[in-house]
Amino acid sequence: MSDNGIRLDWVTGRAGRAATVMRDGHPQSFVDLDDPTVLAFEYVQHFAGVLDALPDGPLAVTHVGGAGLSLARYVEATRPGSPQIVLEPDAALTEVVRRELPLPRRHRIRVRPVDGRSGVAALRDASADVVVVDAYADGRVPPELGTVEFLTDVARVLSPGGVVLLNLADEPAGRYVAAVAAGASAAGLAGQCVVATHEVLKGRRFGNSVLVATAGVLDVDGIRRRAARSPFPTGVRSGAELAGRVRSVRALTDATAAADPDAASSPPPPTLGRWRLR
Repeated sequence: MSDNGIRLDWVTGRAGRAATVMRDGHPQSFVDLDDPTVLAFEYVQHFAGVLDALPDGPLAVTHVGGAGLSLARYVEATRPGSPQIVLEPDAALTEVVRRELPLPRRHRIRVRPVDGRSGVAALRDASADVVVVDAYADGRVPPELGTVEFLTDVARVLSPGGVVLLNLADEPAGRYVAAVAAGASAAGLAGQCVVATHEVLKGRRFGNSVLVATAGVLDVDGIRRRAARSPFPTGVRSGAELAGRVRSVRALTDATAAADPDAASSPPPPTLGRWRLR
């Protein structure tokens, strides 16, 4: 079916139960209603691995970007009772997802039709244990979601020891990821690691990395153990190696984003099938 550029690509033989959510030709989410722990996209598995490394029990999670609500469904399934807020400005997409891929009963997922920047600004101090930033427009992270100012607001919203997880697409040199990490450090979120496939970490292709940042102490060993279980060959970069990359770039700011939005966005994705392999 298609609805204003929104399409659900149903898994063969499972119409109504599992589908990839498409928006303007771009895959947004994979949803399996029978088993919400099935996560098809590698970076969503990386999100889940980091969440699994956090202490047991419900988590207050704010999602910047929702699409098919895959990660919110995962949290609901693995940590029942977790209060979750999803900031998703695409109300038409949310309507299709709710209608065709309904949420489970008694969930605590609340979707707000607002953009990430204004939605985070409206949240209470220390109201989230985790903030997940997974928002794209035309295949790129919007410029306002990678700046020091935005990350400072995220730090305000996080509870003591809370973490932010950002899905960042970048070219092999990794300068955009490093710039956002520098902004997180400037915002007081200096405990950091990056989770990605080995090919992406080694700069062999364009791809997604998950930047994890906190004002507290990260359980990097726990994150590494879960990364080792991923069906995709996955690694974790932290410590001096990551710090060296962060020192080599300037953090993005609202001023630089306003002056040159294109340069402050994540790099445009390559043509499908051309991943700039080295």
